[in-house]
Amino acid sequence: MSRRLTDPEILSELEPIAENHLNRHLSATTDWHPHDYVPWDRGSNFAATGGKDWSEEQSELSDVAKAAMITNLLTEDNLPSYHRQAAEYFSQDRAWGTWVNRWTAEENRHGIAIRDYLVVARGVDPIALEQARMEHVTNGFAPTDKEEEAYKTDFLLSVAYVTFQELATRVSHRNTGKVCDDPVADRLLQRVAADENLHMIFYRDTCGAALDLVPDQAIDAIASCVENFRMPGQGMPNFRRNGVLMAKHGIYDPRQHLEEVVRPNLRKWQLFERTDFSPVGEARRDKFALFLEDLERQATKFEEQRDRLLAREARKLEAAAV
Repeated sequence: MSRRLTDPEILSELEPIAENHLNRHLSATTDWHPHDYVPWDRGSNFAATGGKDWSEEQSELSDVAKAAMITNLLTEDNLPSYHRQAAEYFSQDRAWGTWVNRWTAEENRHGIAIRDYLVVARGVDPIALEQARMEHVTNGFAPTDKEEEAYKTDFLLSVAYVTFQELATRVSHRNTGKVCDDPVADRLLQRVAADENLHMIFYRDTCGAALDLVPDQAIDAIASCVENFRMPGQGMPNFRRNGVLMAKHGIYDPRQHLEEVVRPNLRKWQLFERTDFSPVGEARRDKFALFLEDLERQATKFEEQRDRLLAREARKLEAAAV
């Protein structure tokens, strides 16, 4: 029978593995400086310092690019909430504490660089952006009561969630760079996405070690995470509107979530090939497999609806051009 451990026991047993993963990360990561990724020569003063305030025609970004950049930036801005949760769930002891602080420092660069780019290039309204940041960070981010109950333990909740979330963020940043139609923005978001990928690897491999240690508890957390997954931007101003735009134009949609985020991690963990689950764990995996089949159907349905919508819009544009 698969053994069950408490969070402190899991953290203690995995701490040497976390230390190895931390050292690997430090050897693989590249230190970079946000100011090197910002087009300062495009900058000019705003009205308070003798220039002109922002107006819509100054932006060279499409509506889709604006929505994606704002969503990605506000997600990065909520770092205080993420740090608080990581410190609580991973602890501040030894390698865990070193990782949490290092991860936070690296993540902080993302918000600095993206905001500097948007303000200097006048990509979005800086006043509206600041108002949205204040609202979103004040609201914070935390698991709902339903999610807390679903995941059973804080540590397994956290490590499973951030594995998928970091990969989802990488996909979103990378695709946002492509739609900006600006090589400077694309280069910046490639740099951010590379960081997110290294963060994902730390969490993914730590989650894999948890699967080896407590298979039944880990499969329950992983399955519950996917079944209840929500992006950390939930609750930010205009999140639903911006999310729809991003999904409609292929920045982050249900198919990408399934094929580029969920399934790669499950394959890496060999979740459906493992033989170390108890009958309880196997039953949970079987239930999860049914959910993934439904997720596939949802992704297909979304693609069909999106294709019809885009086709209608294309026909309207053609008719208007005649």
